[in-house]
Formats: sequence, C-alpha cells, structure tokens
Amino acid sequence: MTSRPETPDAAAAPTPWWHPDRHQDRRPLLLARNRIQHALRGWFAAEGFTEVDPAALQISPGNEAHLHAFATDALSHDGTARRMYLHTSPEFAMKKLLAAGETRIASFSHVWRNRERGPLHSPEFTMLEWYRAGEDYTVLMDDTVTFLRLAAGATGAPLLRFRDRTCDPFAPWERLSVAEAFARHAGLDLLATIRPDGSTDRAALAAQMAGQGMQVSPDDTWSDLLSKVLVARVEPHLGLDRITVLDRYPAAEAALARTCADDPREAERFEVYACGVELANGFGELTNPDEQRRRFRIEMDEKQRLYGERYPLDEEFLQALALMPPASGIALGFDRLVMLATAAPRIDDVIWAPVAG
Repeated sequence: MTSRPETPDAAAAPTPWWHPDRHQDRRPLLLARNRIQHALRGWFAAEGFTEVDPAALQISPGNEAHLHAFATDALSHDGTARRMYLHTSPEFAMKKLLAAGETRIASFSHVWRNRERGPLHSPEFTMLEWYRAGEDYTVLMDDTVTFLRLAAGATGAPLLRFRDRTCDPFAPWERLSVAEAFARHAGLDLLATIRPDGSTDRAALAAQMAGQGMQVSPDDTWSDLLSKVLVARVEPHLGLDRITVLDRYPAAEAALARTCADDPREAERFEVYACGVELANGFGELTNPDEQRRRFRIEMDEKQRLYGERYPLDEEFLQALALMPPASGIALGFDRLVMLATAAPRIDDVIWAPVAG
C-alpha cells in the first residue's frame, strides 16, 4: 500500500488575511483606516490643497543610497525593453507639478520599497505626501501634529499606541534638533564631528562613541555610526507621552533639503515620532539642480559601493527644479499612522489586502 506524503499541520499555519474569521477581526481596523483617510482628505480640501495622483512607474525610483526599488522592463510595440522602476515615493513627480505651477498639492500614493518587511514595514504601502509652495518647512510640523490628532479623533482613541508605548497626540509636542537629541540621549557632541562645509569626520564620531561604550566597526562610515546611535540611543526615547519633532538633520543626511541659513552643518529636514515610531519625514526643499545632481551622484556612488548597483537620474526632474518655486514638502507613512491610532501590532493588520508572503 502506498503511503500518503505528510502535509504540514494546517492548524500551525497562520490564518490568511482573506479567511472570514481573520477578516472579521481586521475589519474594524480597516474601517477606521477609511475614517482617518476621510478626515485627512477633508482637512486638505478645507485648506485649499489639490489631490493629485502621480504615476507609480518612473525612470528613477529615487536616488538615496539605502532605498531599494522594484525594477521592471517596459516593452515597446516592437518588443524593445526599457528599464523602469516602481517609485519609492511620488516626490519627483510632485515636484514637477510644483514646477508646472501647482502651489498646494497632496497625494495618497502606493509606493514600493524592496528589502523591507516586518511589523512596521511592507514592500508596498501607502504614503501620504504633501507640498506647500512658498511656505516655510516648519508649517509642515503643525500639519503633521494636526493629522495625528485627526487620526485619534477618527478612532476615538485618547492615546496613540504601539505595543507597550503610548503617546498623547493632544499634549504639547516637543521639537529638538538631532544634535540636541544626541547630547541628551547619547552624551555625544554631534556637531563637533561635522566640518563647517558640512563634510563629516568619521574618526571624531567613532572616538566619542567608543568613549560612551558604544560598539564601532572598522568598516562603519560616519553615516553608519549616526544610524547606530539613532536606533540604539535616540529613537527609543522619541514620541513617548507626547509627539516629538526631530529637527535639523546633519546636511550630509539630507540630500533633498536646503541647508540651514544659520549653520551649513545642518539642514531643513525633520522627522516626526510617536510611540518611538518614525511617522513622517519633511524638508525645506532643495531647488538648485546643480547641487541636487552633485548630491545624487554622491548617493549613487555610495549605493554602488555598498550594494553593487545604482539608479539612473531623472533628468527631467533636475530640469524641473530650475522652475520649481521655494517650497516645503513631507511624506507620512499612512499605514503606520493608522496602526498607532488603532493600536494594531503589525502593518499588515491595517492594509486591506496585504502583500503575499
């Protein structure tokens, strides 16, 4: 008699998202997602924003060293292939719209990032991105705080929550520079490791970290060391009890932002945190095409060194920068916002149909 091959125990496998029992558990979170999106769209309409819908297929997916894209081949009618990418952000397209004459625009865009999967990461997710022409980047901080409060109001949640961490979005929020955060939470003088022209001193930062008992690897760059401190010593303290705006990133970590007028070592870049989770990344936008090209080349050289690949530059984007007015812009992880407003433990819990796998 032929024996049957053993099959995996079905009870041991997680219930798929499309199973009716699982969907019943997820559905309240998904309906909350819709209410939050409706509230934010209402705010944008009241503030005179135009909602736009950029194409996801682009010549360049973005030119940051540590962002990884999904590539595909677009075939012409004769079968000739052209390499294209799913965008990691609608930024390039939206800045072209600013160059075209739009002044206040917003987009709920599906974006794709490779090498990302976990409780806070999905390969495909929704990014809320908006721009204000002729307005200071600090206005975006107020916008984002408003959105966190609208999200909490849409779910009736008095607190935002991620696992055992909470944040009161209605409490007065704090704003501190990256340098202040490094001094407060890691005992490091970050600006002492950045030269007046914005270039960085890896040895100086490594020495300070070693003095604080932090591990330094020989092949760590200054940027690697900065990231280690942020993840290990700084981020766990941000957005606890109240919203934190982490402002004035080092210029070397802000390839798309203007440098600060009072200190070229720092840039008009900030991130917003709640419950220790990074939710949004905003800029006073760089509009100098020559400087942007120079920074992109540096980023792609680093990507080539680390990962053995580089992405093309979007030449039309660089041309559009010459016409783009002074502006501020920001990207917010919409799914993460929903997570915190519903206390969901995983990003897949608040996505209507999560990516397989």
